[in-house]
Formats: sequence, structure tokens, C-alpha cells
Amino acid sequence: MKEVFLYGEQIGKGNLILVNAEHRLKSEPKKKELEKITSHYGEVFLKRQVSRMMFHIFHELQCFDEIVPISGYRSFEEQRILYENSRKEKGEDFTKKYVARPNHSEHQTGLAVDLAENTENIDFLCPHFPRKGMCQKFREKASLYGFIERYPRDKEETTKIAEEPWHFRYVGYPHSEWMEKGNMTLEEYMEYLKTFKEGDQHLITTYKDREFELFYVPIEEKERKMVAIPDRTFCQASGDNEGGIVLTLWRNLL
Repeated sequence: MKEVFLYGEQIGKGNLILVNAEHRLKSEPKKKELEKITSHYGEVFLKRQVSRMMFHIFHELQCFDEIVPISGYRSFEEQRILYENSRKEKGEDFTKKYVARPNHSEHQTGLAVDLAENTENIDFLCPHFPRKGMCQKFREKASLYGFIERYPRDKEETTKIAEEPWHFRYVGYPHSEWMEKGNMTLEEYMEYLKTFKEGDQHLITTYKDREFELFYVPIEEKERKMVAIPDRTFCQASGDNEGGIVLTLWRNLL
């Protein structure tokens, strides 16, 4: 066995952090952590790993001319301006449905991207991303690369955001597949993961030649914990932005 140390400050960091009306963003990514998907799309940045996974989907589908990323990472100030302009131009009701308050927007994490079908007139706030053609092919491929459609139809009561077929969020694999198979939003998935505590039954799944093991470790903001994991096991930790850390272990089966 080997030791992994977890720190309370990790609660607000990682691919699974929950950022919504009730959960405020604790820290934004640093500029050096951001990267363009390709120079093809101008100033649209995402966290480096997220950008590269997005590029892999585009490359596999060869959809560079058919799908356009129109919004990735936004700073606090960019989100503030967008929010205020939407309130003035679109009104309170529209803004409440589609635009998050500053420090409550997934776009400030560098983990979220808005995509549009490449047409002449693209609406920046509500871009067209239909459930057919190349856009649907992207949607069907997304979970294999760690992405989810963040605000699906009929989940408005849970997310508090209207359906947004264009908004995709990186959570990483295998979380994306578990969420898709279980028809779970990120809010629902994080509650689900809390049932797999460190000393209890863990969530285990396999994909090709790898086995994944997931469990949740509650932790206080100023606390440090040691967790023992098997040798020859890779480990990734992500906070939930609430009160704990999700550990994702994986090992090669061959």
C-alpha cells in the first residue's frame, strides 16, 4: 500500500467541483494553466487538459469547420460584464435562466465550453447546437472524452438553469460515462458519490484494459488526511467545492 495525503484546500479544486447558484467558485485557474483549443478559433481558452480533450474529439470527427467553440474560460470581470449586459438587454427572467452570477459561473473554472453550429449568425448567449448532424455526433462522442452536456432537458429543477444544448462541461472519465448512463446532472452525481465513503463499498467500473475505483472522503477546509491506496495504482483527486474530495483510482488489468 502507499499513502496519499489530502488537504482541505483541495475542496475547491479539480475537475468535479460543483459551481452553481449555491456553490461559489473558490479560485480561478492561473493564466499558465489555460490553452487554446487551436489557433483556428481565436481567443477561446480552456484548462490545458480540457482543451486537449476537446481537440481530440474535433480531430476524430474532423468537425473543425462545422462546430465552433464560442466561449470557454471567462474571468470574473468578463462574467460580471456579461451578466450586467444581459440584465439590461434581455431582462431579469432571461438572465436568471441562462447567465450565472459572477463567481457562480462554470466558465470561470476553465472546465466549460459553449459550442455552436457554424452558421452566419451565431447567438453568443444561446448558440444553436442541434440534436442532429455533426452536432449530435459530437454529443454522442463527448462522454468518452470526459465531457457532459451540463444542463439537459427536464433537469431544470435540479440545476436551476434552463436547458442549454450548447454548454458542455469537462468532468473527466469515467465520471462522464457514469453520469450519462445514470442520466445524472453534476448535482445528482456528487450526491451519489457521497454514498461511496472511504471505509465503505467503493464504486468500481472497467473500461477496456483498465479498472476504475471511486470513493468520497469528507474533509474540513483546514484538515489534512492520509488515505492508503494499493501499490501500482494511479490516483486523481478532485474536490466537490462543498465538503469533500473524490478519489479516482485506476489500474491496468493486463
